[in-house]
Amino acid sequence: MSRRLPPLNALRAFEAAARHGGFTRAAEELGVTPAAVSHQVKGLEDVLGLCLFRRLPRGLELTEEGQAYLPDLSRGFDRLARAGERLREGGLAGRLTVSVLPSFCANWLAPRLPDFQAACPEVHLRMLSENRFADFNRDGIDMAIRYGRGIYPGLRAIPFLAEEVFPVCAPSLLNGALPLRGLADLRHHTLLRSIDETAGEPWLYWRLWLAAEGIEGVAPDGGIGFTDGSALVQACLAGVGVALGRTALVEDHLRTGRLVRPFAGLSRPADFSYFAVAPAANLENPRVACFIDWLRAAGVPACLADGG
Repeated sequence: MSRRLPPLNALRAFEAAARHGGFTRAAEELGVTPAAVSHQVKGLEDVLGLCLFRRLPRGLELTEEGQAYLPDLSRGFDRLARAGERLREGGLAGRLTVSVLPSFCANWLAPRLPDFQAACPEVHLRMLSENRFADFNRDGIDMAIRYGRGIYPGLRAIPFLAEEVFPVCAPSLLNGALPLRGLADLRHHTLLRSIDETAGEPWLYWRLWLAAEGIEGVAPDGGIGFTDGSALVQACLAGVGVALGRTALVEDHLRTGRLVRPFAGLSRPADFSYFAVAPAANLENPRVACFIDWLRAAGVPACLADGG
């Protein structure tokens, strides 16, 4: 896996220490020594580059960063625990058919599926990669993963992954003959853009970005247009130009260094999010429920680890 997440034991140590307010009771829960818990927490702080606790004479006190990190982490552990309980209780054996957007499947979901297989080996996944919205009555699917605002009449929509949108490019464009130093430098580079402007995330379009930043002299409709998000990402990886990247499609490439953000700190929260979508009755299916719990745990924001 290309995700460089903090070690699981370090996350467990921090969550237990925060919940108990000290290393001693956390150590009792985890079956290790207080020194081991302290060491794991220190290692996590080093990975994140943040201080999560204040060490006081009377015990531990969460910093502002620790308070922000804890709720999402606790919910993630709760969801993983529920997934394990369902597995132990049985009823998971069988096929789960999921309709999923091709770009999301290729760039975010597929690299993470080994985690789900390890947690729920009895579930046999069948992925239908398609851009159209599947017909639950006709297509024989159990659930779908869709990108939007969560408005799907007659269906339940459960959010699991929010995003940001920001410029990305291959590292070679930073220090070439025409280096990228500011948005105005985009006039010297090819803009890679989405061309489905009829129904999509508004911040994916260069016209809006350039207008919002007051940049003139850059043609927002020039460059190369793509209807497929994966093709756009591949062109960006190849150094063809600069793209507006979405978190789900580019975060693994950013972690490996294959893509970079040329304008640090410049991002917009996306109007759209990813949703697990299904008829209410399908949510009673233990395989559907298990997969959604896993999606929500996998989608826990990693903004602190990413420096966002």
